[in-house]
Amino acid sequence: MKTTIHSWLIGMAAFMAIPVKAQDNKATLDLTLEKAIEIALSENPTIKVADKDIQLKNIADKEAWQSLLPEVAITGGMTHTLLAAEMKLNGNSFKMGKDGTATGVAALNVNFPIFAPAVYQTMKITKTDIELSLEKARSSRLDLINQVTKAYYQTMLAQDSYNVMQQSLQTSEENYKVVKSKYEFGKVSEFDALTAEVQMRNTKSSMVSTKNALTLAALQLKVLMGVTADVNININDRLENYEDKLVLTDITDPDRDLSNNTQMRQFDLNEKMLTQNRKLLKTNFLPTVGFAWIYQYQSLYNENWNVFNYDWASSSNFQITFSIPIFRAGNWTKLKTNKLQMEQLQDSRLNTERQLTMAVQSYSTNMASSIEQVSSNRLAIEQAEKARMISTKRYEVGRGTVLEMNESEVALTQSKLTYNQSIYDYLTNKADLDYTLGKETYLK
Repeated sequence: MKTTIHSWLIGMAAFMAIPVKAQDNKATLDLTLEKAIEIALSENPTIKVADKDIQLKNIADKEAWQSLLPEVAITGGMTHTLLAAEMKLNGNSFKMGKDGTATGVAALNVNFPIFAPAVYQTMKITKTDIELSLEKARSSRLDLINQVTKAYYQTMLAQDSYNVMQQSLQTSEENYKVVKSKYEFGKVSEFDALTAEVQMRNTKSSMVSTKNALTLAALQLKVLMGVTADVNININDRLENYEDKLVLTDITDPDRDLSNNTQMRQFDLNEKMLTQNRKLLKTNFLPTVGFAWIYQYQSLYNENWNVFNYDWASSSNFQITFSIPIFRAGNWTKLKTNKLQMEQLQDSRLNTERQLTMAVQSYSTNMASSIEQVSSNRLAIEQAEKARMISTKRYEVGRGTVLEMNESEVALTQSKLTYNQSIYDYLTNKADLDYTLGKETYLK
């Protein structure tokens, strides 16, 4: 194994307290669902991007209120008059300066707004924009948790299915050995031997497909966690362990409202921003008042460029300025656009709320159906095991056929796969329901 990968894994294990062990020259992560989510939330690039967006919004908030702070500037300049302007009045001429002289000016300017309604509204908008960024970051985390949870269950389903197929293959191989031995001694027909061999090979083919599905499911989980593909993951868990945790759902549960749904929260924040933006647009009709103070040094009509020998004089003044808007056609157009945007948002919100309500009911119904299926499938496994035992005994005493034995094995395998699938269906529907309701079980 490469040194860099080994060092990285040791460092991550020390930091996150993940059990790491060497196996087949690769590191292995022992995972639980909580640990997989914890790793994903700390390593997935999508979460890092969302966190940086919040930082950018915080900077924009500072820029908004900093517009109310005074602006201070030092200005200066030198002007050399080649030929001074001359003004003529009633036959008399007056020079507006002195030819061939230099003039120096240095000033301290202080400006700040006294009344700036647009700035006040912008500050409110940036606050709401930060809230929206926080909600989007929360949405990214909820979405990642949902994906990791379902990928974890998918990997468990593939793992359990692979184990079932391994057991089935082992049984098929044992049956084939028994039938082949009897065929060699002439106790059974060639048809029985061929049938047993075909059953064994079909089971082996199914097991290979299941193994490929397990590899792909584990790879998807690694990608979501932000773990490199050359790291083995070990899930020491089984779907049947969750059977006792299946809870019958109540569609009318009052706690199952959409107040925490991230889409609905974002709709509310966007509506709040549009309302604040409307107030900002209305400030275009309000006056603004500003204050300016100037302290200035100047020296006129100097014969050279040596500013240190100039005779400087100071002056100071302040100004109060105001601006009253009279008419700008674009202001009315912007208000109309804002009104249409709010109506659009309300229609989209209503449509989304209806879809989410239907999704909640669908997930709840599916969970209830899965609970019923799990109970039925558990009984089907018990009956299939009994049927296989009977068919095996019948074949051993010569009263049954190899077809009966193969059919009983296929029925048992199918019952186990269906049982695992029903638990998986419940868990994935539960994960989607939690995401839709905006539950923050794993958020810290």
